[in-house]
Amino acid sequence: MCIKTGALHTYRHRMAESVFGLLILSLLFAACSGSTATPSQQPTQSTNQPAQVTPVLQFTTYDLKLPSAATNSPVVGPLPLDTVLQVGITFKINQAEVDKLGLHNTDKGGQNTDLQTIANQIGISDQTYQSIKNFFGVTDAKLQLNKLHTYLSVSAKAQTFASLFQTTFVIHRLNGRTFYMPATPPKLPTVIANNIVAITGLDSYSPPPDFKFGGQRLLTETAQQQVSTANCQVSKGAAPSDIASAYGYDQLWKRGWNGKGITVNLVELGGVYGSDIQNYMSCVKFQGKIGTVTVGKAPTTASVEATLDIEMVAGLAPGSNIVVYQTDINAAKTLADAWTLINNELQQIINDNTKNSGGNIVSFGLGSAEAFLSNDEIKALDQSFEILEKTEHLTVFVDSGDCAAFADGTYNSLSVSYPASDPYVVSVGGTILGADSSGRSVELAWSDGSNRKSCNNGWGTGGGVKNQYSRSMRQVPDVSGIALGLQLYYSGKWYTINGTSGTTPIWAAGMALVNEGLIQQAGVYGYGPSLFYVIANNSNGKHPYYDITDGDNLYYKAAKGWDYPTGLGTPNMVDFYNVLYALATQH
Repeated sequence: MCIKTGALHTYRHRMAESVFGLLILSLLFAACSGSTATPSQQPTQSTNQPAQVTPVLQFTTYDLKLPSAATNSPVVGPLPLDTVLQVGITFKINQAEVDKLGLHNTDKGGQNTDLQTIANQIGISDQTYQSIKNFFGVTDAKLQLNKLHTYLSVSAKAQTFASLFQTTFVIHRLNGRTFYMPATPPKLPTVIANNIVAITGLDSYSPPPDFKFGGQRLLTETAQQQVSTANCQVSKGAAPSDIASAYGYDQLWKRGWNGKGITVNLVELGGVYGSDIQNYMSCVKFQGKIGTVTVGKAPTTASVEATLDIEMVAGLAPGSNIVVYQTDINAAKTLADAWTLINNELQQIINDNTKNSGGNIVSFGLGSAEAFLSNDEIKALDQSFEILEKTEHLTVFVDSGDCAAFADGTYNSLSVSYPASDPYVVSVGGTILGADSSGRSVELAWSDGSNRKSCNNGWGTGGGVKNQYSRSMRQVPDVSGIALGLQLYYSGKWYTINGTSGTTPIWAAGMALVNEGLIQQAGVYGYGPSLFYVIANNSNGKHPYYDITDGDNLYYKAAKGWDYPTGLGTPNMVDFYNVLYALATQH
């Protein structure tokens, strides 16, 4: 039987490599100015030599499409000229080539492909990039083209970008926050503008992700200080063993699958306390590997989000390879464009997987209401997710948010979170689960409407109708899992914590177990959001998801089948695997 687009792909062993380039070039716009020499001063032209004509650059005004509320908001001063900006330039892709790479059925023994060798067919050509370097190269700029030729990261001072794009930068104030943007629309050489999908980082209008964790406050379980032996004494909350028993992860463990050989990539805006991670790893008997990749500035503070992500994966896929992509959360909270920093992390994941996806996964626990992000921010991120899914065959899990059906934080304002609403990711909602070591008992959609004036304490699982970004595809979420009362070890103490940010790595860990098993038994692995609907529609009497029919997200009610609060449901990982295996081995 044929599997739908993007569902299965042959396991290919690829080794990651990184190429870093620093291009220091000279600005060539001076060539556009006319000569001031008099006719008598002009050099004599040979009758046998054609006159050399310097081409005149044609410029195109680039519309950042910022909302009128932003452009009309008060200007409070100029952006200092020496401010270093991180700008991302997203280039047009060869859509037919990318779509072809995403068209795979069950495939055993396929040819190993290094995507970098076909970068000229996926993104811009070497020749086009050379012309772009000639135009964009400036003495103080650092440029890095990604391996697939689809994204250029440029770091330079505001003064440089102002000269380059024929504008100036000013600081605006709107709704209590400040951001910078060009005073006049930037101008680009037309030959370059024609190759661009989006430019980010020339403004910081889009606010950073909400760093409140479902708004919930950490609830202290034990206040013991860190000691030389592992502190594993905690009585409240759902332990990894409880979650594993409730969702069948432990049954896959019994088959010997613990995520070995699978990499789970975490996208983070902050670091962790090493002693916390060491303590937790000891408690769950983690046997895999963990590493970090710093993109931009190294984190200066520890993040609850990053800590929870690592711990959830480590507890449920204890043999996996965890790679933490991190950048500085403090930079993201300042005038810097946080989403460009995040996209730079995604680009590094793209670079690191041009040779080896092998069933690898991305867990992404960040988001904002769709309306909060600028048009170019959405387009740039969307293309990154499309490349991760279609060309590199990674499954990207994204949390649906913790403000119930009102992602913008205004009660009764129906909205969903981005990038949970992106069509190339698997959106993960949250439930309240009654579970212990004996298994799953009761489960319902997570919501809490006790304080409708503020989402700071978490209103519940995000879910609802996408805006224009849905492209008539799925709505939010795709799947769900436990979000209330997760155990966390942070800053030397045990806590319980709520949020779909914790549910997302739970699903990522489950997918790691499944792909390990598929690779061993069928030589294939699963990837992409369509996979989850293929499984639901071909269950043949099995139950790959626990259908959640109780509860709501303060607007939409859970119901039989797919619903807005919980999607297809929560994982029944044994049946999920068995259905997928049957599909993968059918001829």
